[in-house]
Amino acid sequence: MPVKKIILYIAVVFVLYTIITSPARSADLVQVGFEGISNAAKSVGQFMTELVS
Repeated sequence: MPVKKIILYIAVVFVLYTIITSPARSADLVQVGFEGISNAAKSVGQFMTELVS
């Protein structure tokens, strides 16, 4: 088995274990991740607006 597949399987198992054992904490982490993505998208939009203006 290639090393990349083994690492991927371990990561998936770890994520599933974390979600099952602590769903509230997992939800908080997902929310923080989406807020970060949202802020990044807003910043890129603002940069493009300033660039065009």
